Amino acid sequence: MDLSNLKPAEGSVKNKKRIGRGQGSGRGGTSTRGHKGAQSRSGNKEKSGFEGGQMPLFRRVPKFGFKNINRKAYQGVNLDTLQQLADAKKLKAVDQAVLIEAGLVSKNDLVKILGRGELKAKLEVKAHAYTKSAKEAIEANGGSATII
Repeated sequence: MDLSNLKPAEGSVKNKKRIGRGQGSGRGGTSTRGHKGAQSRSGNKEKSGFEGGQMPLFRRVPKFGFKNINRKAYQGVNLDTLQQLADAKKLKAVDQAVLIEAGLVSKNDLVKILGRGELKAKLEVKAHAYTKSAKEAIEANGGSATII
């Protein structure tokens, strides 16, 4: 086999419709566009959501709420996850670099430690935020919860 006898798979390549090439072709005249109207003309483009003049859905449905541009989105990491990490890697300190390496957060995430589960290890944790219960649990084991 070489480049001179390569062919596409059977049925994968179709001939394109040659429209507007005279009446004898069977696709002349209106060139499969029908008679008159915006769709038969070149340069026709409907606005997305256009419903033929009927009031479009996005205008019929009432709007409510807003997006807070000052919102801070935190990536949550629970205490039980920290415990598993500490057991698996014999850690004494947990910071963002360790969590990124473990695949729990990405480099631009803000990290918040959440209080689910039980923490037995003495850890020095550095994160952007903590829940009250998580901070108490870390400090109860003699560890420290530092805000970055």
